[in-house]
Amino acid sequence: MFDKRKDPKDQPREVAPTPVPKAPLSTPEPFQSRSAAVIGQTIQIKGTISGEENLIVEGTVEGSVHLKGHDLTIGQTGQVTADLDAKTVKVEGQVTGDVNGSEKVVVSKTGRVRGNIVSPRVTLEDGAKFKGSIDMDPGDAKPKPVAAPKPELANAQTHGLKEARQESS
Repeated sequence: MFDKRKDPKDQPREVAPTPVPKAPLSTPEPFQSRSAAVIGQTIQIKGTISGEENLIVEGTVEGSVHLKGHDLTIGQTGQVTADLDAKTVKVEGQVTGDVNGSEKVVVSKTGRVRGNIVSPRVTLEDGAKFKGSIDMDPGDAKPKPVAAPKPELANAQTHGLKEARQESS
């Protein structure tokens, strides 16, 4: 009567918690797919900036910025007086200087650029302000020499010119 043995089937079993599906991570904007260093709004830099990582400028920079193979973003509060050289350059703030993007350059609707842009792909969004020139064919292609006209054509052109002169006399 007091010696009741409990049947293992009657014992409550431990139940593993049901895994809760994780919410999908928001996909980052393709332009800033990697983490980036940030120059904050109150930071002022004079000189040359170079590095091996992406950079976001929200402050003031004077000089030059060289980020070969990496992304450079000039944020809405960024004020840059410098020549820029990066893989991709996105301007949301103000830039005075030449901009070189080995892959692309984007000037957003809040962006202002005073300088020359050299890049194979350039986007100026509606509302962007830009003063300068754009070179979208900066490749190493040497200009093709202009071929001299063939002698037959040169004679025909000269002959036609002589006839035109004779008619006007």
